Amino acid sequence: MYDCVICRYHEIATKGNNRNMFEKCLVDNIRHAMRAVDFKMKVRRIRGRVWIEPENGGTFPEDILRAVENILKDVFGLESFSPAKLLTVDMDDIRNTALDMAEKVFGGFAGSEKPHFRVRARRSNKRFPLTSKDIEIDLVTALAGRVGSDVFKIDLSDDADITLGVEVRDEFSLVYFDTFRGPGGLPVGSNPRVLTLLSGGIDSPVAAWQIMKRGSATDYLTFHSSPYTPPETVDKVRGIAAELNRFQRKGRLFVANLAEFQKAVRDNCAERMRTVLYRRAMFRIAEMVALREDCKAIVTGEALGQVASQTVANMDTINRAIDMLVLRPLVGADKLEAIAVAERIGTMKLSSVQVPDSCTVFAPSSPATSVPVDLALKEEAKIPGYAQILQKIVDDIEINA
Repeated sequence: MYDCVICRYHEIATKGNNRNMFEKCLVDNIRHAMRAVDFKMKVRRIRGRVWIEPENGGTFPEDILRAVENILKDVFGLESFSPAKLLTVDMDDIRNTALDMAEKVFGGFAGSEKPHFRVRARRSNKRFPLTSKDIEIDLVTALAGRVGSDVFKIDLSDDADITLGVEVRDEFSLVYFDTFRGPGGLPVGSNPRVLTLLSGGIDSPVAAWQIMKRGSATDYLTFHSSPYTPPETVDKVRGIAAELNRFQRKGRLFVANLAEFQKAVRDNCAERMRTVLYRRAMFRIAEMVALREDCKAIVTGEALGQVASQTVANMDTINRAIDMLVLRPLVGADKLEAIAVAERIGTMKLSSVQVPDSCTVFAPSSPATSVPVDLALKEEAKIPGYAQILQKIVDDIEINA
């Protein structure tokens, strides 16, 4: 029934002179995503919209259309999209096609009561003889005459069961019945690449997803403490990274073993300081990897006040270990908000699997919640060969491409 998919964006439209770059990035991302579908399609821009059409004309097979819809729901930059029928700029053509399609849609409605129905028309072609309101009245009247006015109930709210959408443009018109929500945001790649500190918990995958939503592709850095943590520690994070890569072109996972540094801290430093010292080392390792891989910022899933290392004082002390920008998308979020996003994006099930991680190795019984920078530096000075230990960890990093 449908021969194109119309893709709409919102935030991109506000970008002024840079809009062309954002549109091109969005189109490139859609083209790349469509490679997963075994069907030849073309993607193009037409005046504030992005179009997907069968490469050789005709209509989309039903199974292909479902696959396209599932992919587009994960493409950042898209506000919404609709499978549509492309028509001439002629009211008779619009009316006849809309009525034929409406009969199929009403016939498939399984509700026990009358479906609530509305028409939403948009006319950018000011030479078209009917206004948007005139088009809506015309189609409701025609549909009542075709199927009977007692078959549906007019409902102009967003809660209507069935919405007939019409767009009348200069060169063509469109008719559609379904509008699907996209994830919004900016197309991935419109901002520089970053490096996310990815654990097996709930928060860091959500932080990675949110930073992708702002246009940055991300690679991932995770830590394990073998032999003190099992192989499942890395396997879990690998699965989370694969789930997150649905939203971008594949990001790489860097796997670092922190055990030697943790043993050095255990043997030389105050127990209460361990967590902060671990985090400062993680940040330094992350900065070294980010600089080497040309990532422009580090992303974490930290939320203010959530654990001992995430107090204002300790976050400041940890931050001061490096010069690179650190982005914390969840800094003001509570756990329930993070869980809601994790469930929506598909990482919650994996994050809920109970597996030991690096933070639990030699963890202090009572971690310090306010470590001054000068005290952290004094403790780090007690570790023989501090810089060499970190460099060895970076040199031994495994890359899961």
